[in-house]
Amino acid sequence: MALETKAAQAAHARVDKEKSFAALRRPAFRAYFFTMAVAMMADNIEHVISYWVMYEKFKSPTLAGFAVLSHWLPFLFFSIYVGALADRFDCRKMIQIATLMFMGVSIGWAVLFLTDTIEIWHAAVLLVIHGFAGVLWGPPTQLLLHDLVKDEELQSAIRLNSTSRHLGVLLGPAIGGGLMLLLGPPIGLLVNALIYLPLLLWVFKAPARRREAHLPGPHSGGSFGSAFAALREASDNPTIFAMILLAGLSSFFVGNAFQAQMPEYAHDLGTDGAGYRYSMLLAANAAGAFAGGLILESRGFLKASPRSAIIITILWCISVIAFAAATNYMLALGLMFVAGFLNLTSGAMSQTLVQMQSPPHLRGRLIGVYHMAVSGMRSFSGVTVGMLGALIGIHWSLALSAVVLMMATFALLAFSMRSR
Repeated sequence: MALETKAAQAAHARVDKEKSFAALRRPAFRAYFFTMAVAMMADNIEHVISYWVMYEKFKSPTLAGFAVLSHWLPFLFFSIYVGALADRFDCRKMIQIATLMFMGVSIGWAVLFLTDTIEIWHAAVLLVIHGFAGVLWGPPTQLLLHDLVKDEELQSAIRLNSTSRHLGVLLGPAIGGGLMLLLGPPIGLLVNALIYLPLLLWVFKAPARRREAHLPGPHSGGSFGSAFAALREASDNPTIFAMILLAGLSSFFVGNAFQAQMPEYAHDLGTDGAGYRYSMLLAANAAGAFAGGLILESRGFLKASPRSAIIITILWCISVIAFAAATNYMLALGLMFVAGFLNLTSGAMSQTLVQMQSPPHLRGRLIGVYHMAVSGMRSFSGVTVGMLGALIGIHWSLALSAVVLMMATFALLAFSMRSR
């Protein structure tokens, strides 16, 4: 069976008619774009402030590791259920509940910091709540795109949605640091809770989720059983399987685990003022993704296709390997920018193909499977990049992980070419 089915070819034909920034021509999506960017910024502001205070208060590597696991493991185990719920219930209400949870966590941090009563178990509870808010937020925000734009505008919407998220990632650390310096951590976090309000209020008047009759509920098995059940039902479309596999492999082997080691990379690059240089490396990665989204939208090229997504992932692996081997700071900065560009492009393509080609009655669950692959599998990249780095060095562990991913991606490319 060809990797690109007739449904895929029809979807591509619709996408070919896409205009630059097509989704932004829709007033509802414009509001979604800006409120989502602001909410994502608030999410990163909370990380900046809370992680800093936790480090100052406890200086616990174990708690820092728990923060990573509590953030990604809920995606691994619960994305399928959330996707199925989004098929059956109003996506807007799910987004509102998740946003209120985010706001509650910011307020909780603020109260505990203000009263100086925080203990490790308090921090652990808030981190877990934040992780569950993230997974509850993910699939509904993607599924809502189908109610904001037409099918031929979906690639534009997904790419711009990723761009808005990276805009929040880019602005969050700077604004979070400013709030912490000007107002102090407790007041800064209280202000941060208010930053979520635009999204919370806009969702009340967002277009209603189109509901299909007699949608099946969540699979009775565990998360992985639900994933296989959904994939079996969509087995006549190999593109969906290939794109979910591509996303899962990328997250499993590399993901964004190298960001946690970024201070050490900055130090190894022989720079003074490693704190500033470290933040610049993170910002370059987010800026590359943001610029990539704008460039791809403005030029209207690189339409979504399985082979393009796979090839761009290979190029991303090469940029990550080059970064791991770089000994010059400016070169490393440029490579982070390129990696951000390529990562957004590949991710937007794979997610577009999954969303556009999923049968309506499976769409929520398959989006949940995709979120499980792209976000949940990042839990394991902490092993392939982080723990392995403790044994052989972070540069070697990152390069080796990217090489293994590149080999697996080449195998997926060979399969796609043979299928064609």
